[in-house]
Amino acid sequence: MSQRSSGQGSSRRTFIKTTAMAGAGYWVAGGVSAKESTSPNEQVNFACIGIGGKGHSDSADARKNGNVVAVCDIDESRLEGEGRRCKGAKRFFDYRKMLDEMGKSIDAVTVSTPDHTHAPAALRAMRMGKHCFTQKPLTHSLEEARLMATVAREQGVATQMGNQGTALPGLRKAAAMIQAGVLGKVSSVHCWTNRPVWPQGLSRPTEKIEIPSGLHWDNFLGSAPERPYAPIYHPFKWRGWWDFGTGALGDMACHTLNMAFKALDLQAPTTLHAETSGHNKETYPKWSIINIDFPERNGRAPVKLTWYDGGKLPPAELMPGIKPSSSGLLIVGEKGSMYSSNDYGAAYQYIGEVEEPEVEYEISPGHFKEWVRAIKGGPAAASNFPNYSGPLTETVLLGNLAVWADGKTIDWDHENLIAKNAPECEILIRQKYRKGFEI
Repeated sequence: MSQRSSGQGSSRRTFIKTTAMAGAGYWVAGGVSAKESTSPNEQVNFACIGIGGKGHSDSADARKNGNVVAVCDIDESRLEGEGRRCKGAKRFFDYRKMLDEMGKSIDAVTVSTPDHTHAPAALRAMRMGKHCFTQKPLTHSLEEARLMATVAREQGVATQMGNQGTALPGLRKAAAMIQAGVLGKVSSVHCWTNRPVWPQGLSRPTEKIEIPSGLHWDNFLGSAPERPYAPIYHPFKWRGWWDFGTGALGDMACHTLNMAFKALDLQAPTTLHAETSGHNKETYPKWSIINIDFPERNGRAPVKLTWYDGGKLPPAELMPGIKPSSSGLLIVGEKGSMYSSNDYGAAYQYIGEVEEPEVEYEISPGHFKEWVRAIKGGPAAASNFPNYSGPLTETVLLGNLAVWADGKTIDWDHENLIAKNAPECEILIRQKYRKGFEI
């Protein structure tokens, strides 16, 4: 990106950071379409950390919206393929080395790695003044979610979590409808998923297996405790292991619960409880039903949230005449209910006779484009870390505290991040990190 043409001139890095700070306080609901940034049409230089799975589409989005100058992955075969697509991009298997060597050439990073390395990579980048896009869930632990929001705010960087449904008009309209009172007073929310679609309820492998050529296992482990390589961890199956993933809840709730969170501001619960198939502190259970109680908030009545996974579903009487989808969301109010069979909350129908009010809601230019617009000085992306995705991730990860507590009802201190009667959950709130991968 070239220098701005102005009286004194400024470097690309200074320009992008300054304009992003100007746009750091964004909307929730309002007009019809946000005005595009009037900043110069300069190219953003991206570095992509993690290029498999969602990282593949995230790096593709980066290519469409700027220059990819560096790619990083612990799998050399992935690096080879993405390196060919991102012509001229330098290749790394250690994000720390990439940021150290390429820092002056990078404006923004995408982080699309296993959950446990989201915060270590993203925090390192943000503290260098880099704008940051991180896949869902934003973090692996609760302290990390709070810290990601704090550092993003302090650094004035443009941020976004990869929960794409936040940008869809269906979700935004549904949330606006609920806020306008279409359901009346909401009493409960039910959210379910077809996950896990990976192995859970397992013990740790004991056999010694040779690390495949080109796989940088130590970098995969990152901040997690050391353990020998096994194919049950990589690729993708890491989601079911406590040290690496956040289970079915972490994988999908930032999508499927998203509309209800937006509509009802589901933050700062007081109690948590889970019923599960049981687990061994190695992998998540085969199924769980999690209850989270939210007190009255800003005029919104108290709400009980129930999460279901592993094939469990809400009571059939809540959806008369409807065969529930394998993943979905149900919001129950005094005037009727809203049912969404879409993982992103973008499609919905009513149960009962309700009258839709007229509502206004922001039309997004596109999920990734919202972030790029913010980098260039426009309004912050809807799912930015401080105002939205940090709090959403906290709410989601609290459910796993209840799972870990194995049947105990947890009294939660939101302000101080303390499970008051469950000290055994501290390891999930404030985790430990291997040397060199600290946050």
